[in-house]
Amino acid sequence: MKSIILVLALLYSAPPQKPEWCQRLPRPAYRTLKRIAVQDPWFEVYRISPGVFAIYEPHQSAEVISYLVLGTTRAVLFDTGMGISNIRDVVEGLTRLPVSVLNSHTHDDHVGDNWRFTDIYGMDTEFTRANAKGSRDDAQAEIASGEVCGDLTPGFNPAEYVTKPFHISHWIHDYDKIDLGGRILEVIATPGHTPDSIALMDEKNGLLFTGDTFYPGPIFLYRPETDLDAYVVSVKKLASLAPRLQLLLPAHNVPVAEPVSLPRVVEAMEQVRSGKLKAVPKNGKQEYRFPGFSFLMSKSSPR
Repeated sequence: MKSIILVLALLYSAPPQKPEWCQRLPRPAYRTLKRIAVQDPWFEVYRISPGVFAIYEPHQSAEVISYLVLGTTRAVLFDTGMGISNIRDVVEGLTRLPVSVLNSHTHDDHVGDNWRFTDIYGMDTEFTRANAKGSRDDAQAEIASGEVCGDLTPGFNPAEYVTKPFHISHWIHDYDKIDLGGRILEVIATPGHTPDSIALMDEKNGLLFTGDTFYPGPIFLYRPETDLDAYVVSVKKLASLAPRLQLLLPAHNVPVAEPVSLPRVVEAMEQVRSGKLKAVPKNGKQEYRFPGFSFLMSKSSPR
């Protein structure tokens, strides 16, 4: 009897088991980057190149990365993350320039703190307009069991966690340009993952912020709003830019990748759609695996 009581006591006193994805952190790529100290432990900030900071959220399974891009007169925050902690405070600790928000797309994990900002660019699509109204279900799914590693931000109330509505100040379109002073950012429409997906190109510095169109890891292509035909067109569009690029800056997992990854994604998708590659079942979906990335699709996804 005493042994049973001892076992139960150990079970209840043991610290909670880390989710499997969390046990693999930190990712080796971050060791090569210069980390910038910030007060909020929810975020990690890394200097990628002059005037470009990656704002990483390693304590949630999506491992979202937002980017602060500085010019001489203004700045752009490319995505605002989960909204679990205050990204605006982090940004204001990095720059005194006026900051505008531009989203890679309007899934909840990229617009969580949009509501904290007054100047927001949005793609001129119905999908963007709908998501700007906010949502609850997607936000709640982000903090379900196994999705968070470590402590949530002090004062954060999981029961009240929602994606809050936000107001779009400027509607943008494919190939629009934003002048930050000494740095021009060009909007590249990349519908597929969502109808309003974009990449952001800093041609002068050879940088391409790829959003969710490409990142090292399982690329999500299973949502109802995903259009595989459009995705193929978009990755081909980005792959054509590869010779002009020095670096890719993805929105999940790690903030740096090689431009040669883009033509590899095109080749990989061609293999998938030809039916030559067998998928691996994963969490009720199907995963097509390649070196460095994969495609995660629903079982009913048309090739």
